[in-house]
Amino acid sequence: MLRVASIVLATAVLAVGSGSASAQTVGDWVLGNYQKSGYWFAGIAESINGGKITIRYDDGERETVALRDVRPYDWMIGSRVECNYKNAGTFYPGTITSLAGEKAGISYDDGDKETTTTGLCRSR
Repeated sequence: MLRVASIVLATAVLAVGSGSASAQTVGDWVLGNYQKSGYWFAGIAESINGGKITIRYDDGERETVALRDVRPYDWMIGSRVECNYKNAGTFYPGTITSLAGEKAGISYDDGDKETTTTGLCRSR
């Protein structure tokens, strides 16, 4: 009985701890819904004040948005993204195959591959 109670308690703690949809502190790496486009871009939380957060996106842009337009950074190997192939202006769908800080290996759906930066990628 004690083991069952411990499992239930651990599950409840995990559920409460994972419920946040926004950055908790300045410096967190986040995904922001840039200009409410429906696309999520990687960036760093620069400031949080009065229900708003300022994000410095990995491509250098800055934007202040409502906390609801931010979610925790969750890209990892295997994540589906769209990236600006060769920085030529067109986004193509692919999968992250390697990730080291802002450097990402992408395998595009059409078979092309490249190493790019998170600042040239987005997710839905």
